[in-house]
Amino acid sequence: MPRRHGRPVTPEICADIIIGMRTSEGKPGVVLISRKNPPYGWAIPGGFMDVGEKMERCAVREAYEETSLRVKNLKLFGIYSDPKRDPRGHTVSAVYTATATGKPKGADDAREARIFPVDHLPRPLAFDHARILAEWKKRK
Repeated sequence: MPRRHGRPVTPEICADIIIGMRTSEGKPGVVLISRKNPPYGWAIPGGFMDVGEKMERCAVREAYEETSLRVKNLKLFGIYSDPKRDPRGHTVSAVYTATATGKPKGADDAREARIFPVDHLPRPLAFDHARILAEWKKRK
């Protein structure tokens, strides 16, 4: 195993958050962001955990930073660790589900934030988010 300063080199840790909301037509929807930075595409809000931060706090923080939404009902959905899930390098993500009210507004790393009907998701989806959202739809 590669080492740096005597410690093993490990994957980056991330949190992603599936925010379930109703569309303006009242249909079940999910909040996605359009990424400002590569890899481009639509994505579940999320990002890298800060040193000293709890994973749950990271998910809530990233949701607010990228969508301007305050989430509630946070629940762990799953852990995703495929070394090829992020083209920038190996990441491990704790994916949460949550709900929110209000209107999403893209900020920080998000060019835009919108609610999409669950059955009409945009393309392309970044990272492994198509797989994550397909699993989420199956469990709903």
